[in-house]
Amino acid sequence: MTAIDLNPPRRRLFDGIPVSIVISLGWLALVVIVAIFADLVSPAHYTTQDLLARFRPPIFFGGTMDHVLGTDHLGRDVLSRIIYALRTSILIAVLGTIIGAVGGTLMGLAAGRLRGLVDLFVMMLTDIQTSMPSLFIAIAFLAFFGNSIPLFIVLVSLEGWERYARLARGQVISEQSADYVKAVEALGAGPGRIVFRHLLPNIAAALVVQATLNFPGTILLETSLSFLGLGIQPPGTSLGLMLGEGRNYLLNAWWIAVLPGVVIFLTTLAMSLFGDWLRDRLDPTVDQEG
Repeated sequence: MTAIDLNPPRRRLFDGIPVSIVISLGWLALVVIVAIFADLVSPAHYTTQDLLARFRPPIFFGGTMDHVLGTDHLGRDVLSRIIYALRTSILIAVLGTIIGAVGGTLMGLAAGRLRGLVDLFVMMLTDIQTSMPSLFIAIAFLAFFGNSIPLFIVLVSLEGWERYARLARGQVISEQSADYVKAVEALGAGPGRIVFRHLLPNIAAALVVQATLNFPGTILLETSLSFLGLGIQPPGTSLGLMLGEGRNYLLNAWWIAVLPGVVIFLTTLAMSLFGDWLRDRLDPTVDQEG
């Protein structure tokens, strides 16, 4: 008679990781390291100008080692500007994602746990947010209140907060009927303890996956606003601002805009691939062997 293993070994998160995900994680790690140590890895400061070296092409198009990725219309080193722009764009996108995730999750937890008027109010806000694109809301606020970094980060955080709220609400409603919730309620645990000590840890994986999927939209919102001149202002720099500055020179100095655009594309693609893979790995309904 064949013995049946009642406790088969669990499949680890990083077992059989695809090559595309390894590359994506490698790129994201490189982006984070470059953003953190921009002052050390940058060959020059991003504001340093050399008008005698304007519009020099990248090294692989006839340029020199002095400016590996060429220079812009003011003779500023494009590689240095991309490195510092990465720091700015990633910082704003990360802070915006965190604020949106925390705010949306708290609203979803309250709606799912309290129900009634609170639930109706939160769902009304999510419906309003869904019907009004974040880009239009941000443009309206920036045009009316003016540009400031704190306001800009808050507006960027509006990207996708309603997804966290809906996800947290649905998960809480589903988990509330679970035996462990009824057990801790019978033991006299208060609403706060039930939500933050028991419900939230059980839905955290889904929220983390949502954050990885939402991050590309957040960084694209930041770059879009900066591209339109409503985000980071000179002498500061960001990937979107570099795109906006380089669009007037696409015919004779395409690298000023194209190279930051490539960095944006690779970063958002890498995070999207990682988010999709993470969702598949953490979703118990997905066949992990497939």
